[in-house]
Amino acid sequence: MSTSQTIVGTVLFSLMCASSAAPQAPPSVMYARVAYMTLKATTNPQGELKDTLAALERELSDALRLGRTGDARRLLAKGTALLGGTPWTEPLEYARSLVLRTDRTITDSSKPCVVRLEQIYSPSIALTRSLSARVSLRKRAQAPPRAAAPGGTAGQPPDTVVKEFGTLAPVGRDLRDTPFVMELDLDGVEDGTYRLRVDVIDADQVLGSATLTMAALRGLDGRLTRLSSGAAAVPDTLRAEVLNPVEYVRTVNLSRISLGAMDLAKELSVAEAALAAGTSGRDPFAGRMGDIKRHYVLKSAGEILPYRIYVPTRYDKTRAMPLIVALHGLGGSEDSFFESYEKRLPLLAEQRGYIIAAPLGYRPDGFYGWGVGEAPADPATRQLQERSEQDVMEVLARVRQDYRIDENRIYLMGHSMGAIGTWRLAAKYPDIWAAIGPVAGSGAPATVEKMRGIPQVVVHGDNDPTVSVAGSRTMVAEMKRLGVNVHYIEVPGGNHTSVVAPNLEAIVGFFDAHTKASRPAPAVK
Repeated sequence: MSTSQTIVGTVLFSLMCASSAAPQAPPSVMYARVAYMTLKATTNPQGELKDTLAALERELSDALRLGRTGDARRLLAKGTALLGGTPWTEPLEYARSLVLRTDRTITDSSKPCVVRLEQIYSPSIALTRSLSARVSLRKRAQAPPRAAAPGGTAGQPPDTVVKEFGTLAPVGRDLRDTPFVMELDLDGVEDGTYRLRVDVIDADQVLGSATLTMAALRGLDGRLTRLSSGAAAVPDTLRAEVLNPVEYVRTVNLSRISLGAMDLAKELSVAEAALAAGTSGRDPFAGRMGDIKRHYVLKSAGEILPYRIYVPTRYDKTRAMPLIVALHGLGGSEDSFFESYEKRLPLLAEQRGYIIAAPLGYRPDGFYGWGVGEAPADPATRQLQERSEQDVMEVLARVRQDYRIDENRIYLMGHSMGAIGTWRLAAKYPDIWAAIGPVAGSGAPATVEKMRGIPQVVVHGDNDPTVSVAGSRTMVAEMKRLGVNVHYIEVPGGNHTSVVAPNLEAIVGFFDAHTKASRPAPAVK
């Protein structure tokens, strides 16, 4: 699933894409709500706009409570537009209702691709005639340098049109009741990731546009079939590696996850190499060091999940080595602590001699369980969070099995949602962790008692618009009251993401100084 995205990364993505409809398997309403609340905190609306948004948020709460996600998306789109100074008009409401869906987000370009133009909600605009759709396949242009060339303008250049499918008609006025179905010929399109764009036209006026990010690979279906049939011949330890791209394509096409930045052609080659190694009796991961991507089957979900590890070049299986489990933020992935935050954590791991294990947490919005609190009432949320926790603990178990880990030096850290998960898992499994490092998170002060024996280094910026600094302050205050060994770093002017990279060395340094074997037992109250 992806490129590393923290909450703010997700927020910025949501805001930049506000002019077009969401793609297949759009980000959850939670992401959109976080984007809206962050923008609101940054904008700090006053007067009539503040009152308007208060009324909108009451409607939003009702929509979410009743499970009306279409209405919730409409209200969030409206609120985001108003905060950006854009009037909420009927044409804009119509434009934001449009969405493209397909059963083959990742498709074999040698076969026709069926796509549907739909609506997330019913807009209020009065349309008096049938519409038409102008359809094109585009390649996203490379971002320009930060500074514009003389006489030019900074900003994202337009996409390159790869193939035009012409103007199709008639498009119905109610796309919720009757989606507009298109069969598109992708033959001749080079392998890669594209954006399909559909402009909805009333006479000569574009009413709105919808885009769909999709991947096309010629011969994909045959390669997936060969991997599926060959997987039975490899050892159990390699089967998930062989089947990973098969599972990825399946879950994306079922809309369980969004199409991320996975280089599918590369992953297919990796899986085919694992298949060749497995059938010849070789283990391609034996003795490997450095940055490694692995996969396994989470049995409770019946899904293949990724995790990423870093093994320092000094690793020697005859000597136990410390381990850091790193939890990503909302919208991120197992790649976040490897590709984001100036890529500092793997460098520190190499320098200081740590293994890093970074799980996905089942989904980008799993929240790593609910800790020692009450389980969510909603069954779907409860299952999501339960599997998210299971994924973390399963990855931990696998790394302990595959590498010689110092059981007195297992550490847990995370950013944003990952910091929330750090406090949840520390309270639930206090005997595992030698120390923890939550960054820009929040927690329940009532859980501090459960983890009072765990040393903590806590980082937060006092200008965080996404997760208020009060979340860390209240946790730290309770720790100090209970005599927890805590080092609190509050960064003046720091926002939600700027505080991470500069403080990773301090976090790892704190881990250097604390082991389970050396820490005193917590004082009895």
